[in-house]
Amino acid sequence: MNFKTALLILSLGAAPAFAADQSAPLTREQVRAELSQAMRSGEMLSRGEASMTLREINPRAYPAPAATVSKTRSQVAQELNQAMRTGEILAAGESGAKLNEIAPGSYPSQAVTAQAKTRDEVRHELEEAIFHGEMMANGEDGRSVKEVFPGLYRGSHTDVATERGFTGHSQSL
Repeated sequence: MNFKTALLILSLGAAPAFAADQSAPLTREQVRAELSQAMRSGEMLSRGEASMTLREINPRAYPAPAATVSKTRSQVAQELNQAMRTGEILAAGESGAKLNEIAPGSYPSQAVTAQAKTRDEVRHELEEAIFHGEMMANGEDGRSVKEVFPGLYRGSHTDVATERGFTGHSQSL
């Protein structure tokens, strides 16, 4: 394989990484510079279906990445002590719950930042979601009822759902 073919294949493999910033189009020279930098640093995707970069496959062949600024030991210790005092540490086991969720009486209460909704507000939101087809349909694909049955929800209040007697406001929930 000659150099031009290899360069073309590598540039196509790197296209998704460079396509993230679309604020301004890059010049041909900028693209070449970014490609050569990615080739030097090992950030190019390898061949095959592994979806690994060349650096991940062979880390010794590329220079070590620049060190990032991190927290000091005392900052980490301070954050750990704060988390232990407030119970923000994960409990043992596979539940994924925090200690302050399991035993809320053992830790200081957390300040509530959001205002809770009333029962009537929640009920009204539920009725609106049902009426507009925004509820999740049964299934694992994550589609809403409106996406599964588009003929029932046309966007106006005089649609098929209204013609069939659904007003969007149930009397008992």
